[in-house]
Amino acid sequence: MTLSIAGKTAIVTGAAKGVGLAIARHFQAKGANVMFADVDEASLLAEVGEEAKGEGQVRMYAGDLREKLTITNLLSATLDAFDRVDILVNASRRIFLSDPLNPEEDAVEKLWQENVLTSLRLSQLTARRMIQQAEKTGAEGLIGSIINVSSIAAQGTQPELLGYSVASAALDQMTRSMAVALAPHGIRVNCIAFGSVMSASLQASLKDDPQSRAEIVEGTPMGRIAAPDDLVETVQFLASDAAAFMTGHVMTVDGGRSLLDRVKVPYY
Repeated sequence: MTLSIAGKTAIVTGAAKGVGLAIARHFQAKGANVMFADVDEASLLAEVGEEAKGEGQVRMYAGDLREKLTITNLLSATLDAFDRVDILVNASRRIFLSDPLNPEEDAVEKLWQENVLTSLRLSQLTARRMIQQAEKTGAEGLIGSIINVSSIAAQGTQPELLGYSVASAALDQMTRSMAVALAPHGIRVNCIAFGSVMSASLQASLKDDPQSRAEIVEGTPMGRIAAPDDLVETVQFLASDAAAFMTGHVMTVDGGRSLLDRVKVPYY
């Protein structure tokens, strides 16, 4: 088996910045065709606008993935550009603080829609496309890989992160359920749950807050906050044939942080 993803086509959501951008750029560097997808059109244009205009291995699509039509159009744009889709990385995530005692608080509902339902619907429709293209070409065996991006917040408890924790836990369970459902079709579904990684959200949270940064570093056994690039090889492994017998697995990448329960700053 090989770690190569060269020649494969990947859709990466949340690809305008942070973790999603790092994954998409890494896939591009490893020879994959990549559709950079994000709701933030301005940031997408700034990152890959010129590259996406050509006939190379990069395209971009901007839209709100909460809308089913947006998901359908994203898949159509990918197929128009590259004729197929082999890998989906659901890296788009939002974070809102929650008030667990306020029944009018809507952060839980928003995060359920934006972090869970978008990944689920895109996974469902992408899986159908993968199955259809396999039937058309007569391909057998493994035909696709779906990777969800979650957080160690699913394993911990911080009241102000109620919505984010619930959404992260749901993503983990969605991974397991979809893995069982799609295994007979040759599609693997795995998840990477991270913490102590300098995502776009964490970077914004730590701006002008050296104390919180120091607390994260102190509470991470490996003694640092990782860059998004520290995740990309793991995602490539899960996408590649090297992980051919792995499905339904939630892989933790957090420098050991989830082994300790003393960091009170957000997981992100």
